[in-house]
Amino acid sequence: MSKWLLERRLSQNASRLASLREELSQIDEQLTVVADEAADHELRALVSETPLASRDAGEARKHADALMRHREHVLSSIQDLQQRQDELLDSMSGSA
Repeated sequence: MSKWLLERRLSQNASRLASLREELSQIDEQLTVVADEAADHELRALVSETPLASRDAGEARKHADALMRHREHVLSSIQDLQQRQDELLDSMSGSA
């Protein structure tokens, strides 16, 4: 693979990594709020023992779980891109 192509792919990879890391930071902030809200709804459901409160608690928990799955997906993507970056750097050092 040509040096120019390797550098281009490294640059694209670095941009994508930066974007995903920023997204992960935002997800972490949101997850803190959503998880706290879900815990509050669960406590209200326990205290009030009403079907509406239980439904609200379930929905809040589903939102928190969905956000956690999205976080795990972003983390996996970051790990894949870091692995790809290592491979590209190895290719670059091997062709130098």
